[in-house]
Amino acid sequence: MRILIYGAGNIGCLYAARLAESGQDVVIMARGNRHDSLRDHGVSMEDAVSGECTTTRVPVINRLDPQDAYDLVLVVLPESALAEVLPILAANERTPSVMFFANHVSGPEPMISALGKDRVLLGFPGAAAIPRAGTIRYVITSRREQPTTVGELEGRRTERLATIAGVLEQAGFPTSISTNMDAWLKTHAAKILPTCGALFYAGGRVDKLATHDKAMRLMVRAMRECLQILRANGIPITPANHRVLLWLPEWLIVLGMKRMFRSETMAIKVGHAEDAKREFQMLAQDFLALNEATRLPTPAMKQLFGHHDAATPVPD
Repeated sequence: MRILIYGAGNIGCLYAARLAESGQDVVIMARGNRHDSLRDHGVSMEDAVSGECTTTRVPVINRLDPQDAYDLVLVVLPESALAEVLPILAANERTPSVMFFANHVSGPEPMISALGKDRVLLGFPGAAAIPRAGTIRYVITSRREQPTTVGELEGRRTERLATIAGVLEQAGFPTSISTNMDAWLKTHAAKILPTCGALFYAGGRVDKLATHDKAMRLMVRAMRECLQILRANGIPITPANHRVLLWLPEWLIVLGMKRMFRSETMAIKVGHAEDAKREFQMLAQDFLALNEATRLPTPAMKQLFGHHDAATPVPD
């Protein structure tokens, strides 16, 4: 499969390298110094679990032309970049499948308007990565925790989706096909926004959050408020096992979360949060917009969402 990774951040480079290593025909889209570094040095990675270090050479381009043809473009960019990227993708009509591989709360309508419904796919990575001394330090999350998840807009299990899932599996990413990817992304936001808000509340340190009772309780309450907003808007909580957050005792969820945040890989899984505050601010605004019609009380959510703003002081 000929694949363009549109976005040369840590996750984009991780997927590009692993896909290339598995035998796919992969190209990375990058600009400026990032383009030159990848061209000259390749993608250097360290598996945070095994400690294995690798360097993979992947071809790099600095623009997508209308005549370029790919089987799949994987757009690994934040929602804030879409206004610039969508016209470029729309002009490239020779690529039949474009998968948007990031957090989205407001829905796929801008992508559909630009590209047409048949070309748009949604997905989300089952991995986390942070830079360290010129290397990408990464962890691939398990199928049980959060596999790479992909889906068609209408939830159909198509041949192209099965092919893409198979390619990702072959590259070493446990992969799941979702029948409601838009709801999946909204559910993910209902968890990640309170998590990052709690992390910022605790000063941006994972080790401090793991022992910060108030931040943990606020995080759990905010998650419940977010999930209740989804329900009130008729959006199914997806995957369904996340519904346990609505009925398990708060103390038990907090206990489990504390254990999770003490894991060695958690610093990688949320390590990008500090550099993505602008993205989280936009996602939080989109999520708050979901509550405009239902107007459910959301004290914990609003308190933590305020900490996505860099100007918000950190509590003592």
